[in-house]
Amino acid sequence: MKIVLVNYRYFISGGPERYYFNIKEILEKNGHQVIPFSIKNSRNEETPYDDFFLDVVDDEVYFAKSRKSLPVILKSFTRMFYSFEAKDKFRALLLQEKPDLVYIMQYHNKISPSIIDAARSLSVPVVHRISDFQYMCPNALFYNDVIGVCEDCLKGSWTSCIKYKCVLNSPVYSALKFGAKKLHDMMKVKDKIDAFVVPSSFTLSKLKEYGIKESKLNHIPTFFNLKESDPQVEYSPFALFVGRIEKQKGLLTLIKTFVGTDYNLKIIGFSNNGYEDELKSYLEGKRHNIEFLGKMEFQQIVPYLKSCLFTVVPSEWYDNFPNVILESFAYKKAVVATDFGSLPELVKEGETGYLFKYADVEDFRQKVKLMFENPQKTEQMGTNAYDKISEEYSPSVHYEKLMALFDNISNEKNG
Repeated sequence: MKIVLVNYRYFISGGPERYYFNIKEILEKNGHQVIPFSIKNSRNEETPYDDFFLDVVDDEVYFAKSRKSLPVILKSFTRMFYSFEAKDKFRALLLQEKPDLVYIMQYHNKISPSIIDAARSLSVPVVHRISDFQYMCPNALFYNDVIGVCEDCLKGSWTSCIKYKCVLNSPVYSALKFGAKKLHDMMKVKDKIDAFVVPSSFTLSKLKEYGIKESKLNHIPTFFNLKESDPQVEYSPFALFVGRIEKQKGLLTLIKTFVGTDYNLKIIGFSNNGYEDELKSYLEGKRHNIEFLGKMEFQQIVPYLKSCLFTVVPSEWYDNFPNVILESFAYKKAVVATDFGSLPELVKEGETGYLFKYADVEDFRQKVKLMFENPQKTEQMGTNAYDKISEEYSPSVHYEKLMALFDNISNEKNG
């Protein structure tokens, strides 16, 4: 099968890109031809197809850090709403390569839904993998800094996004993103897509609530592409957090849980908005054994995953099947996570870790205490987690489910 893989980054900057390159590798190993479509960037992997890539809006990974010059704003505006440049370039690629199917990771904001129209005009089926809540929420999180978890836009509000300044803490950007969402709703973008791949049952339920036909929704959990079989690990007495240092990730709850204890916590990650500095200020003068290790590439993180006692995922937003849990399981580590959103689908109480009540420091501390004071039980749960990922979240299981969907969609289209 010839498949076009679409994502607005052709380099690894986070979970969606790791999935992109992992599935690309697996598809190619199984004899499929994979053609990338993305945006030009100095960090990109090499590809003979980059002539078809869209011009870069700004070389920064995150819009919050980009230069807000007039050209950047205008190009961002057209990509956010509807880009004829993207439509024409994508159509040219499809005409040249004549693929069997288009598989999209992320297109919102940086590429444009116009590529879906390009594919439909040539009767090429489109499958979209959902890794956030962009269709339903202008900031893609169902979370804002004013009220926390928020589903107002899903429920039809026309004012909340602007009132709460949900996008970049700006009423202007919030209004623009909300306007783009409403335009895409009016264009019925979701109805033009042949099928959706959804990693979690929780997210699937939200997409049903949004109005996507259940027949188009396919629950296919993600996977972890472990390069070594039966990795050799240790269980040193420290807990590990890996991820962006942002409010919705539950970092303050995490910090409060470990403050005043002798338990060692190592934090690997970075902040785009100075939130890390806020957390460090909070810790000043308090007794703690918490270390901020900064941003790392995944291969730098692996030794910490191999040597920690367990990992923590204290998310306070609807974290959509986070990779860090699968990465923990792959290195035989149990997880303490919030009993919220999709996390209970992965972390089974007393089997692969523990769940604690939403933002409840005392309950969180009790579960952390159980992990540290019962290291043999913690190690056994880590072994259980490894068995779980080997059986349920392996590359082969994911590939088989994905190809069954691709074959079905392709056969339906070809009639």
